[in-house]
Amino acid sequence: MALREVRKEGDEILRKKSRKVEVIDDKIKELIKDMDETMHYYNGVGISAVQVGVLKRVIVIDINYDGTPSLILINPEVVKTKGSQECQEGCLSFPNKFAKVIRPSEVTVKALNENGKKITVRGKGILAEALLHEIDHLDGILFVDIMEPGTLEYIENKED
Repeated sequence: MALREVRKEGDEILRKKSRKVEVIDDKIKELIKDMDETMHYYNGVGISAVQVGVLKRVIVIDINYDGTPSLILINPEVVKTKGSQECQEGCLSFPNKFAKVIRPSEVTVKALNENGKKITVRGKGILAEALLHEIDHLDGILFVDIMEPGTLEYIENKED
């Protein structure tokens, strides 16, 4: 495992659409481990492969930090959304920047896990927010693109 460089605001790769993972090989599994380590190192709740410079449809999420394994999703697809919630979002690619975003309060996502097994994840609240935020990354959509106008703020050295 290794820390990867997190691509930051202004990096053109963050605007590119990620490609479907065709084969879950050792390279993809290494990417997942590195993403997980990088996300935890920076105290994030989620990270997409594009944020570490890899245009593959892979996301890692950990909203609990309770020692349970992170949620790994390969080729995630949103199949259903419900409700609405106002979220205060940040992003590892936009250090110390936060904005209000309106997202569905519930989401159902189909994907593959790291072993290639088809899985369905249903998320509410912060899990729904994290899933949608990271899947947006895979399509080159950033939270600043969908934020409520006038809500972007910079908070120096914000503690999580």
